[in-house]
Amino acid sequence: MSILDLPISRLDGTPATLGEITGGKPALLVNVASKCGLTPQYAGLEALHEELAGSGFTVVGVPCNQFMGQEPGTAEEIEEFCSATYGVTFPMTEKIEVNGEGRHPIYDQLVRTPDEKGEAGDVQWNFEKFLVDGTGHVVARFRPGVEPDDAMLRDAARALASSAG
Repeated sequence: MSILDLPISRLDGTPATLGEITGGKPALLVNVASKCGLTPQYAGLEALHEELAGSGFTVVGVPCNQFMGQEPGTAEEIEEFCSATYGVTFPMTEKIEVNGEGRHPIYDQLVRTPDEKGEAGDVQWNFEKFLVDGTGHVVARFRPGVEPDDAMLRDAARALASSAG
Protein backbone atom coordinates (compact mmCIF):
# COMPACT_ATOMS: atom_id res chain seq x y z
CA MET A 1 0.00 0.00 0.00
CA SER A 2 1.31 3.42 -0.95
CA ILE A 3 1.67 6.08 1.73
CA LEU A 4 -0.80 8.10 -0.36
CA ASP A 5 -3.51 5.47 0.27
CA LEU A 6 -3.27 5.76 4.05
CA PRO A 7 -6.20 7.48 5.78
CA ILE A 8 -5.67 10.73 7.67
CA SER A 9 -8.30 13.33 8.37
CA ARG A 10 -8.05 16.93 7.31
CA LEU A 11 -7.65 19.55 10.05
CA ASP A 12 -11.42 20.16 9.96
CA GLY A 13 -11.97 16.46 10.76
CA THR A 14 -13.20 15.34 7.36
CA PRO A 15 -11.84 11.89 6.45
CA ALA A 16 -9.33 11.66 3.62
CA THR A 17 -6.25 9.83 2.45
CA LEU A 18 -2.87 11.47 2.21
CA GLY A 19 -3.22 11.29 -1.58
CA GLU A 20 -6.50 13.21 -1.43
CA ILE A 21 -4.90 15.88 0.75
CA THR A 22 -1.90 16.25 -1.57
CA GLY A 23 -4.06 15.99 -4.68
CA GLY A 24 -1.66 13.27 -5.84
CA LYS A 25 1.04 15.94 -6.18
CA PRO A 26 4.57 15.85 -4.83
CA ALA A 27 4.52 17.25 -1.32
CA LEU A 28 6.61 18.36 1.62
CA LEU A 29 5.12 16.86 4.80
CA VAL A 30 6.04 18.79 7.94
CA ASN A 31 5.08 18.08 11.55
CA VAL A 32 4.15 21.54 12.80
CA ALA A 33 3.54 23.28 16.13
CA SER A 34 2.25 26.74 16.99
CA LYS A 35 4.26 27.37 20.16
CA CYS A 36 7.76 26.29 19.16
CA GLY A 37 10.93 28.25 18.58
CA LEU A 38 10.81 26.93 15.01
CA THR A 39 7.22 28.11 14.42
CA PRO A 40 8.43 31.04 12.24
CA GLN A 41 9.27 28.37 9.63
CA TYR A 42 5.57 28.59 8.74
CA ALA A 43 6.41 31.73 6.75
CA GLY A 44 9.02 29.94 4.65
CA LEU A 45 6.78 26.91 4.19
CA GLU A 46 3.97 29.14 2.92
CA ALA A 47 6.41 30.92 0.56
CA LEU A 48 7.58 27.56 -0.81
CA HIS A 49 3.99 26.41 -1.24
CA GLU A 50 3.01 29.61 -3.06
CA GLU A 51 6.06 29.42 -5.32
CA LEU A 52 5.52 25.81 -6.38
CA ALA A 53 1.74 25.25 -6.11
CA GLY A 54 1.26 26.17 -9.78
CA SER A 55 3.81 23.52 -10.73
CA GLY A 56 1.95 20.70 -9.05
CA PHE A 57 3.53 20.74 -5.58
CA THR A 58 2.12 21.28 -2.11
CA VAL A 59 3.24 21.63 1.46
CA VAL A 60 1.21 19.67 4.01
CA GLY A 61 1.23 20.68 7.67
CA VAL A 62 0.82 17.86 10.16
CA PRO A 63 0.12 19.24 13.66
CA CYS A 64 1.73 17.30 16.48
CA ASN A 65 1.75 17.95 20.24
CA GLN A 66 4.42 15.39 21.18
CA PHE A 67 7.31 17.78 21.68
CA MET A 68 6.93 19.62 24.99
CA GLY A 69 3.22 20.20 24.33
CA GLN A 70 3.96 22.87 21.73
CA GLU A 71 0.76 22.26 19.71
CA PRO A 72 -1.92 22.26 22.43
CA GLY A 73 -4.72 23.90 20.47
CA THR A 74 -7.90 22.56 18.97
CA ALA A 75 -8.21 22.20 15.21
CA GLU A 76 -10.02 25.56 15.09
CA GLU A 77 -7.29 27.28 17.15
CA ILE A 78 -4.55 25.79 14.96
CA GLU A 79 -6.32 26.91 11.77
CA GLU A 80 -6.90 30.41 13.12
CA PHE A 81 -3.30 30.78 14.31
CA CYS A 82 -1.82 29.57 11.02
CA SER A 83 -4.02 31.70 8.78
CA ALA A 84 -3.97 34.86 10.92
CA THR A 85 -0.30 34.78 11.89
CA TYR A 86 1.37 33.31 8.79
CA GLY A 87 -1.25 33.43 6.04
CA VAL A 88 -1.05 29.66 5.62
CA THR A 89 -2.97 28.39 2.60
CA PHE A 90 -1.44 24.91 2.31
CA PRO A 91 -3.46 21.91 3.54
CA MET A 92 -3.24 20.74 7.13
CA THR A 93 -4.10 17.36 8.59
CA GLU A 94 -5.59 16.40 11.91
CA LYS A 95 -3.27 16.49 14.91
CA ILE A 96 -1.41 13.17 15.15
CA GLU A 97 1.52 11.47 16.89
CA VAL A 98 4.70 11.06 14.87
CA ASN A 99 6.68 8.93 17.37
CA GLY A 100 6.02 6.15 19.86
CA GLU A 101 3.28 3.55 20.17
CA GLY A 102 0.63 5.94 18.89
CA ARG A 103 2.63 6.90 15.80
CA HIS A 104 0.38 7.43 12.80
CA PRO A 105 0.88 4.83 10.00
CA ILE A 106 2.03 7.58 7.62
CA TYR A 107 4.92 8.34 9.95
CA ASP A 108 5.66 4.61 10.33
CA GLN A 109 6.71 4.84 6.69
CA LEU A 110 8.25 8.31 6.75
CA VAL A 111 10.69 7.63 9.61
CA ARG A 112 12.28 4.77 7.69
CA THR A 113 13.77 7.37 5.35
CA PRO A 114 17.30 8.45 6.25
CA ASP A 115 18.36 12.09 6.39
CA GLU A 116 21.37 13.50 4.52
CA LYS A 117 23.68 11.87 7.11
CA GLY A 118 22.10 8.46 6.51
CA GLU A 119 20.20 8.43 9.81
CA ALA A 120 16.62 7.16 9.93
CA GLY A 121 14.38 6.70 12.96
CA ASP A 122 12.18 8.86 15.15
CA VAL A 123 11.28 12.43 14.31
CA GLN A 124 13.66 14.63 16.31
CA TRP A 125 11.44 17.68 16.90
CA ASN A 126 8.79 19.91 15.39
CA PHE A 127 9.25 20.96 11.75
CA GLU A 128 10.97 17.82 10.49
CA LYS A 129 10.34 17.66 6.75
CA PHE A 130 9.77 14.76 4.34
CA LEU A 131 9.68 15.19 0.57
CA VAL A 132 7.27 12.74 -1.08
CA ASP A 133 6.80 12.34 -4.84
CA GLY A 134 3.43 12.07 -6.57
CA THR A 135 3.48 8.27 -6.34
CA GLY A 136 4.07 8.26 -2.58
CA HIS A 137 7.79 7.49 -2.64
CA VAL A 138 9.66 9.32 0.14
CA VAL A 139 12.62 10.93 -1.62
CA ALA A 140 14.27 13.07 1.07
CA ARG A 141 14.24 13.90 4.77
CA PHE A 142 15.25 17.21 6.29
CA ARG A 143 15.74 17.62 10.03
CA PRO A 144 14.02 20.45 11.96
CA GLY A 145 16.95 22.87 11.72
CA VAL A 146 16.79 22.86 7.92
CA GLU A 147 14.87 26.02 7.05
CA PRO A 148 12.28 26.00 4.24
CA ASP A 149 14.49 28.38 2.22
CA ASP A 150 17.54 26.07 2.46
CA ALA A 151 18.96 25.63 -1.04
CA MET A 152 19.13 21.83 -0.85
CA LEU A 153 15.49 21.54 0.25
CA ARG A 154 14.22 24.09 -2.29
CA ASP A 155 16.18 22.53 -5.16
CA ALA A 156 14.78 19.09 -4.33
CA ALA A 157 11.23 20.49 -4.08
CA ARG A 158 11.61 22.37 -7.39
CA ALA A 159 12.93 19.22 -9.10
CA LEU A 160 9.91 17.23 -7.90
CA ALA A 161 7.52 20.00 -8.92
CA SER A 162 9.03 20.22 -12.40
CA SER A 163 8.86 16.45 -12.86
CA ALA A 164 5.19 16.51 -11.84
CA GLY A 165 4.21 19.33 -14.18
